[in-house]
Amino acid sequence: MSQILFRNCGLLDGTQSEIREGYDVLVVDDRIEEVSDSPIKAANAQVIDLRGRTLMPGLTDAHVHVTAVDPNIAALGDIPPSLLAAKSKVLLEQMLMRGFTTVRDAGGADWGLAEAVKTGLFKGPRLLFAGHPLSQTGGHGDSRSKNNQYEGCACGTAHTSLSRLADGVDAVRKACRDELRKGATQIKIMASGGVASPTDHVANTQYSLEEIRAAVEEAEAARTYVMAHAYTARAIKRALECGVRSIEHANLIDQETAELATEKGAFVVPTMVTYQMLHELGRQMGLPEVSQRKVNDVREAALVALEILQKAGTKIGHGSDLLGDMHQYQSVEFSLKGQVLSPYEVIKSATTTNAELFNMVGEVGVIAPGAFADLLVIEGNPLKDLNLLQEQGRYMSVILQGGQFAKNELAG
Repeated sequence: MSQILFRNCGLLDGTQSEIREGYDVLVVDDRIEEVSDSPIKAANAQVIDLRGRTLMPGLTDAHVHVTAVDPNIAALGDIPPSLLAAKSKVLLEQMLMRGFTTVRDAGGADWGLAEAVKTGLFKGPRLLFAGHPLSQTGGHGDSRSKNNQYEGCACGTAHTSLSRLADGVDAVRKACRDELRKGATQIKIMASGGVASPTDHVANTQYSLEEIRAAVEEAEAARTYVMAHAYTARAIKRALECGVRSIEHANLIDQETAELATEKGAFVVPTMVTYQMLHELGRQMGLPEVSQRKVNDVREAALVALEILQKAGTKIGHGSDLLGDMHQYQSVEFSLKGQVLSPYEVIKSATTTNAELFNMVGEVGVIAPGAFADLLVIEGNPLKDLNLLQEQGRYMSVILQGGQFAKNELAG
């Protein structure tokens, strides 16, 4: 049994909008054992005196692609699985060193990567994965060019490691069941057009209502939920009315649809940083021209969408959705959200709100007895300066995940 005792903490526990001074937190093995405003006695514990530094929960990201090692999604299918895993290992390690201790992969990761992290073969955040997102033929997950003349069953053709094609209710049911069989923690569908796909328009709606309902029914049968890639109000409304629980991106949402999301108790996960980085760096990093032209359609609307969601009282999750070398800008999402939300609201989105989205309330995103010992020591007050959560973990003197130190500059 291992014990770590953090003394004299400025506690930002994930549930309150202020830092409370003078707390002790005891970690036993991989869980938090005790949180107290009085001194905790633990004779055999490794003691770390924070001297008033901020102790907060590990960060979470609800929309990553740890296998998107190239911004050209169509090119991923040409990378050998062994090389893809090696590159993904590097991305996972870098995410952890930015303070992200749990992430939800929105397409590409599988049970093998999740198990590699869980068993310590790879250092990285706890990995919740959607497996292969479902796309209709010609949808956001169909990376075939217009020159591909194959007219047989689309489900039998080559596709990238980030998606699979399924057309019709029966095919959607089978694909959902197959992803769940392979351990997916949630199902993802493509409910609108997208930036990275070559042949569809962002404003397109995708999948029939019957197909979306079939995916939701299969997910609920497995006690999980559906997350849907969707940009426009029309696409989002269709998904919500069919029972989709998590809306990804939502750059073109309107007030009425945001209020519907609130009424349904759904979550919306903005991913503003990916459009900012695609705009600035996409062309030089190899993003195809057809995708580059679509970036501005959604980038300029992102802040307006966030204001709409805040006004509607919608549950706002925290995600990034970066590709290739752009992963290094993962934490910039904090400053982008901070243009609309208060620092506490930004931090809440990446802690307690995402925890609720992940169905992990009380386990991640919070400092409380029974929660995973995912903890960050911050050199300063992030409620006053969100930059303390950025710059590749520069201001994080301790990063603890599941009771194991990924970083400890306070040792000794």
